[in-house]
Parts: sequence; C-alpha cells; structure tokens
Amino acid sequence: MTRVRIDLFSSLDGCTSAGDGPENPMGEDWGPITAAYVATRTMKERVFGDTSGAGTTGIDDAYATAFFTGIGAEIMGAAMFGLHTFPDDPDWKGWWGDEPPFGFPVFVLTSTAPRPDIAMQGGTTFRFRDGRIEDVLAEASEAAGGLDIRVGGGIRTARAFLRAGLVDDLHVAIAPVVLDRGHRVWEDLRGLEQTHRMTTEVAESGTLHVTFTR
Repeated sequence: MTRVRIDLFSSLDGCTSAGDGPENPMGEDWGPITAAYVATRTMKERVFGDTSGAGTTGIDDAYATAFFTGIGAEIMGAAMFGLHTFPDDPDWKGWWGDEPPFGFPVFVLTSTAPRPDIAMQGGTTFRFRDGRIEDVLAEASEAAGGLDIRVGGGIRTARAFLRAGLVDDLHVAIAPVVLDRGHRVWEDLRGLEQTHRMTTEVAESGTLHVTFTR
C-alpha cells in the first residue's frame, strides 16, 4: 500500500535552516543540522557518487538507507528543485546535476506551471504542477506504481502536507545544535503525536531520530 513519507532536519530548538537567496538557497545552517546524515556511507554513495565505502554505518546510516528505500515518486517545492536560481531560463534543469539521485518521477510544485517535463539521466523526470496538493498527490500515487511517495520539502511544502493530514510517516533528524533562527519545524503541527505513533532513537552522532507513524 502506498504511503506518504517525509524526512526533515531540525535543531534542538526546533529550527531548520532558512536560505538567503539564490546564491545560498539552503542557508548557512544547513551544514550543521545535516552533518551526521552527510557523513553516512549511504548518503556519500547515493548523493555524492562516492563508492569507496567511506562514511559512517551506524544508526544515522540506517535512517539514510530507509530514506531511499521503497520510493516510487517524489513531490517537492520549487525552491528545492532550484527554480528560483534561474527562474527565466528555459534551459535550467535544476541543481541536481545531469543524473539526479531519484530515478523516478518528481513532481515540482510551482506557480510557474505549466512547464514542459524534463527527462534526466537515470530515470528521473521532473514534472511541474500548479494545483491543489491533494490533486498532485493523487497523480504522484498513480505514477509511484504501488511504491511510496516522498514529500521532499522544503519545510513549507512539508508542513502543508502535514497540516492537510496527508502524511503517513514523518521522520525528523534532530541535530545536537541550537540555531535560534530559521524556519520553525513544528509550527501549526500541534497534536501530531495524537494522530501518529511516535518513537525516538539516539544515534552515535548525538542526532535524535523522531518518527511519527500512522
């Protein structure tokens, strides 16, 4: 059965990094809150193409592996695709490189749709949609072919799906840092623990992995 999944990154005080423009879209705090994930063997191989076997293999890596397992389609916001970097360039194909680390249809939510699909190496096709998230989710469900759907972010897109009650599995990796700035991860999500079963697990890096499962 297809499930809707989200993975987020947070600081101890419930913040995630806020970008400050096209030159630094993820913000300077993105590194500190994702450091443990980036250090895993799975992320090094799947995202950065490092097949040397380098990287951590503990609890953080187990969650990184789960992140890539069983996904048949993804939904992401325009900023995560990178539309704000070159919004008027018809040849801009996002910042994921020639072979993005997806390998399945990716639905990009943007007010600039309709735009033509972009087929990339490795099986990724970016499809641009401007409509109700419920309608995009229905289309993504069909494209996923029975596998799960990942809502990739950013945080505003993730919260929109959570507030609408559309998410079955939420995983938040809480890094042992205090930011005191950025986007508030838990804003408008009061009572999530009442609709989902919550578990926690502390990794060797000190990262607290919190999961909400419906």
